Amino acid sequence: MHTLPLFISGAEIAFIMFILVMVFGADKIPDIARGLGKGMKSIKNASNDIKSEIQKSADKQGINTDFTKDVRGEIDKVKEDIDEITGSVRRKP
Repeated sequence: MHTLPLFISGAEIAFIMFILVMVFGADKIPDIARGLGKGMKSIKNASNDIKSEIQKSADKQGINTDFTKDVRGEIDKVKEDIDEITGSVRRKP
């Protein structure tokens, strides 16, 4: 598995955190993070509910949804082929 390089350095992250502390104050940051976490969890739950409803509806109608596994497999094969081709050309970090 390849990791994507971050385009934000440690110094930039520290600067952003400094600005956040200056704007919101140290006592508000945990509340903001907690609210963001709850919001992300509710979005994840809603998207999972939508996926399950679509799957149930497709199953009721007799629609075959196994093609997504085939597509994902083909995409993985293409990624492997690209990695083989670019392996010698790619710069090492």
